[in-house]
Amino acid sequence: MSVTVFHNARIVDPSRGIDEIGSVVVNGKRIEAAGSSALNQGVPDGATIIDCTGKLIVPGLVDTRVFIGEPGGEHRETIASASIAAAAGGVTSIVMMPDTEPTIDDIALVEFVLRTARETACVNVFPAAAITKGLSGREMTEFGLLHEAGAVAFTDGRHTIANSMVMRRALTYARDFGAVIAHETQDVDLASSGVINEGLYASWLGLPGIPREAELIPLERDLALARLTGGAYHAAKISTAMATDAVKRAKNDNANITAGLAIHNLALNENDVGEYRTFFRLAPPLRAEEDRTAMIEALKDGTVDIVVSSHDPQDVDTKRLPFADAAAGAIGLETLLSAALRLYHNGDVPLLRLIDALSTAPARIFGLPGGTLRPGAVADLVLVDLDMPWIVSEAEIRSRSKNTCFEGARLQGRILQTMVAGRTVFSD
Repeated sequence: MSVTVFHNARIVDPSRGIDEIGSVVVNGKRIEAAGSSALNQGVPDGATIIDCTGKLIVPGLVDTRVFIGEPGGEHRETIASASIAAAAGGVTSIVMMPDTEPTIDDIALVEFVLRTARETACVNVFPAAAITKGLSGREMTEFGLLHEAGAVAFTDGRHTIANSMVMRRALTYARDFGAVIAHETQDVDLASSGVINEGLYASWLGLPGIPREAELIPLERDLALARLTGGAYHAAKISTAMATDAVKRAKNDNANITAGLAIHNLALNENDVGEYRTFFRLAPPLRAEEDRTAMIEALKDGTVDIVVSSHDPQDVDTKRLPFADAAAGAIGLETLLSAALRLYHNGDVPLLRLIDALSTAPARIFGLPGGTLRPGAVADLVLVDLDMPWIVSEAEIRSRSKNTCFEGARLQGRILQTMVAGRTVFSD
């Protein structure tokens, strides 16, 4: 069993509420010690010692909203290529969305994902199963069998379930199996042909807009049903101040509610669309600056629980089109942590809270291993240079698709090493 000692690092572990200088001792696949108390424990014979003075160690990131092409769209992304991109971004565990061809709505597809991940992935890959068959929003899938097969959550991915009775039954069944319903809310009729946030900027560009209410109305319905059923409901990607207010009210009612937001809606606003830059065609769309700042406050005070990459690879054929015709989505695994660190460097969100939202909280909400540096835990961790500047370059992107919102962006904070179960899967 190999032993690695990360010496004299700044250790941030939200699971134990610590932010201190210390050492992390990895023995085989597990963490033997982590914290200031480990500084004076000595070093085992033959151990590999890494001097981490001035560097940061955090639990591996847990990204619970990752779209992957495989099966059916391997030209956009495979499980293997997504895992390589994740490792480069410090993400040690990903939850894969069921939006594949065929849809992950039966046991065979769950088993396919798990088997392919074991054989080809360098990070932990957990499948989420569809709530409804074929993501149609009508007939529910077999929750019990899918959960037993290894599905860690239920979601219809990019799709919003319009039928309130189907959503009520889904929340009830999920409650009985101890599972989470993660739902992305956008009223299809109200959004209609909209492609950008509704407002003055959309008018300037001459593009049809999506009103904020298109997100709020189905969200309010879901929150009411979560109160009614007692089921665990996760608002997958909220993006407006109105949505954060609704989530806060539901939490004050002691409903079993959590919420997430995509890094794009935290780091960018509608002005970044510029002159029809299709890599900024997203769902939900980039919102106004006042919505972005509201999301920052919601993250800081805990109304929003987690931050996700919403990694959604699209190829040239679906992005190099007129803005209104381009597919929605952007990749984000490799830039997730660095883009989020903007909030820390700006003084907007404390580092402990930021890492909690990226690692500890998603692991807790979805019942996944990881998100901690606690002694005895599996050694999923990331070594980071908080201050190292770098520029996002398409040539360095490891994902099969290159549709990043951060092309050419100047970021501060670089992943130096990613470890999964004691094995280094990325080293810069």
